[in-house]
Amino acid sequence: MSIKEEISEELLLEEETVQQNEIVLFNDEVNTFDHVINTLISVCEHSPEQAEQCSLIVHYKGKCTVKTGEFEELKPQCSRLLQAGLSAEIV
Repeated sequence: MSIKEEISEELLLEEETVQQNEIVLFNDEVNTFDHVINTLISVCEHSPEQAEQCSLIVHYKGKCTVKTGEFEELKPQCSRLLQAGLSAEIV
């Protein structure tokens, strides 16, 4: 095995050990589409199109993953979504 292959293999193993979590946004009967879209733009840094797509998925499917990353990065974002009155959790 060449050195390049060994390094590539080590990098792949390191990438696999990073735990990825998701913020899942749930549908509710309270918040407007505009509020959900604006909150996703400001909290999750979505583009307007991405935020609109997520809001539609939540509306029709009941839930949608709106952000993926490490737990410590997602925790404050999820808290801000909850403070804005949205229903979300980290899984």
